[in-house]
Amino acid sequence: MFTVVIGGGPAGMISAYFKAINGHEVALIERNEKLGKKLYITGKGRCNVTNDCEVEDFLANVVTNSKFLTGIARRFSPSDFMAFLSKKVKLKTERGRRVYPMSDKASDIIACLESYLNDAGVRVFLNERVKNLIIEESQVKGVVTEKRKIFCDEVIVCTGGASYPLTGSSGDGYKFARQAGHIVEDIRPALVGINLKGEVFKKLQGVSLKNVGITVKRGEKIIFEDFGEMMFTHFGISGPIVLTASSFLNKISLNDLAIFVDLKPALSFEQLDDRLLRDFDKYKNKQIKNSLNDLLIKSLIPVIIEESGVDGETKNNELCKADRKKLLSAIKSLMFKPLSLRGVEEAIVTSGGVNVKEIDPKTMQSKKVKGLYFAGEVIDVDALTGGYNITIAACTAYAAGNA
Repeated sequence: MFTVVIGGGPAGMISAYFKAINGHEVALIERNEKLGKKLYITGKGRCNVTNDCEVEDFLANVVTNSKFLTGIARRFSPSDFMAFLSKKVKLKTERGRRVYPMSDKASDIIACLESYLNDAGVRVFLNERVKNLIIEESQVKGVVTEKRKIFCDEVIVCTGGASYPLTGSSGDGYKFARQAGHIVEDIRPALVGINLKGEVFKKLQGVSLKNVGITVKRGEKIIFEDFGEMMFTHFGISGPIVLTASSFLNKISLNDLAIFVDLKPALSFEQLDDRLLRDFDKYKNKQIKNSLNDLLIKSLIPVIIEESGVDGETKNNELCKADRKKLLSAIKSLMFKPLSLRGVEEAIVTSGGVNVKEIDPKTMQSKKVKGLYFAGEVIDVDALTGGYNITIAACTAYAAGNA
């Protein structure tokens, strides 16, 4: 049996390895000049390769179509993936159970996977782009590249999504899927920043906040809430909790949504009021604008005062209870209106892709074309940050490679 794997990311390399050790002749075709190009930039070059968690926790962090992954996640779990990598590279686990190479170099993960390819005798062809599949009578027969035709018995599509196009993720896999008669669900950005309406956020550009809460609402209905780190940018907001929010907002309209930032989530309204009164007592007879330095970072103070509608020139001992409540409300629920998500080219991963109902969840084989498989980001499955998306690539690749 001869198998062609399209794409040299983690899904492509892992599926190629397992096909080869199962007795197949395997050719891996990569359009870039090197393998694993997107891996080089993951985790800011450190490569958060997986998460040291149980299968249930992994599935809980999959946002789209987690049920599809249930069986294969048990067959090739995060711990199985770690064991696979650990044979060739030293790993370490950090906050949030995130797993990195001990060296903090993504290149070590890529070298590990390349070593597996060499061990299994996989032939790798770089700088070669697949243009089309060859399909006859619902059976894959080969591929057409920019250079030649290659006839084979099986094809595994591991081309990634549409995010970070400079790494080669141009959406070729979606074209191949449509050619084979598959439905491709709408491509949307996931794990991406949020553009905001108005001008207020521009006054906070560059400000990073830790231990804050965000709540996204439509009217009184809570759409999303989380706690952690975020930052203000030239376009709006980004950072871990914002990226997480984007994966839940990318399937709905942003019209009529409001984002509330709680700058002091550890304090109830009443506790914050007591704290504010103590600070006012400490800074007796000072203006409001000069009485909040112990509570808020400097750049936030004028924004909070402006959004509350309170006169910052007022002395704190002259502030009425109603105005104090306005100030507290601004601190506990600083409101912004989302305009849109940033583009898919900036997204960490792509949401959408080949419809999972048309893929065998045990083998990753197409239900429409025999011998055609899909693995990794090209499938309509995506997860939160923390190493979960590379784990999706690994377990789907394992399934395809062992089919």
